[in-house]
Amino acid sequence: MDLLSDVITAMRRGQPHYARTERRAPWAVRHRPFDGAGFHLVLEGRSWLIPQDGSPIELRAGDLAFLPHGSAHAVAADPTVLPTDLPSSPLADPHQDDHPDDARAGSPTVMLCGAYLMNRARPHPLLGEFPELVHLPAHLGQHSSLRGATELLATELAEPRLGSDALLPALLDALLLYVMRAWLDERPRHEAATGWTAALHDPAIHAALQGIHGAPHRPWTVEELGALAGLSRAAFARRFTTLVGQPPLSYLTWWRMTTAARLLRTYDAPLKTVANRVGYTSEFAFSTAFKREHGLTPGAYRRQPASADPHTTDADRRATGSGEHLRSEH
Repeated sequence: MDLLSDVITAMRRGQPHYARTERRAPWAVRHRPFDGAGFHLVLEGRSWLIPQDGSPIELRAGDLAFLPHGSAHAVAADPTVLPTDLPSSPLADPHQDDHPDDARAGSPTVMLCGAYLMNRARPHPLLGEFPELVHLPAHLGQHSSLRGATELLATELAEPRLGSDALLPALLDALLLYVMRAWLDERPRHEAATGWTAALHDPAIHAALQGIHGAPHRPWTVEELGALAGLSRAAFARRFTTLVGQPPLSYLTWWRMTTAARLLRTYDAPLKTVANRVGYTSEFAFSTAFKREHGLTPGAYRRQPASADPHTTDADRRATGSGEHLRSEH
């Protein structure tokens, strides 16, 4: 599992929601804030995205606007049109196709709107570095993979065929990763002097993070992680803390507990198996660390209703290994 995929796995919950809309001017709708990340992709025509704070941004065909923090905003045919609140979010109905009954003079605007629900209780620091709005214009020759994903999405929505219901969620997941990749690639290096963006571009710290994420069960020491990074213990500890925002072993514990929560919700493996998967040979030590991080014992956490916790997605199963592998460790 690579680091960017881990960021998504740590926060995502449930399936992405999406809706294809077609409207004719004049129109304007207001989207309320929500606990997740959303996007608007213009398939045909043009529109304006109006953030709660900031200037309106024109979106042309092929342009994508990504709102990583689920901020309130409006989308309109013209920024001067007064927006109306949606009676219910179109993102709630994955098969909605909005065709207004009244004939209007303006040319149609066709858009794909999507939403990814996120666990804000344990936000990954990388997502916190994203701005309120990311605008990715459809420039020729840029972000070819992102453009390919958007074209596939548009095709599946316009002409659903056998397998479309399975393809669309997968394409939406791919779109999220391509959007994040594009922003990371475009972010000026002088803005990434610190933080997770810099850590991903720093070969030494990136190597240490790969070690932690790839084998959270290992009894890592600062010296061993420093050796992976090719740095002395002191130099590594300073650089890691500066870029990641916490010392190496503190981040190791955070990632172990994030992984443990996902395993507890996704599988019925015994607590001992889960403890071993995240580096604890003692169930008591694991339970103590887990309660300190989550406020509940592992057993109580697992018994919570699934709707109360974010760690129950198909992506989790792909990220943490097969259920058969876990059951073999009973």
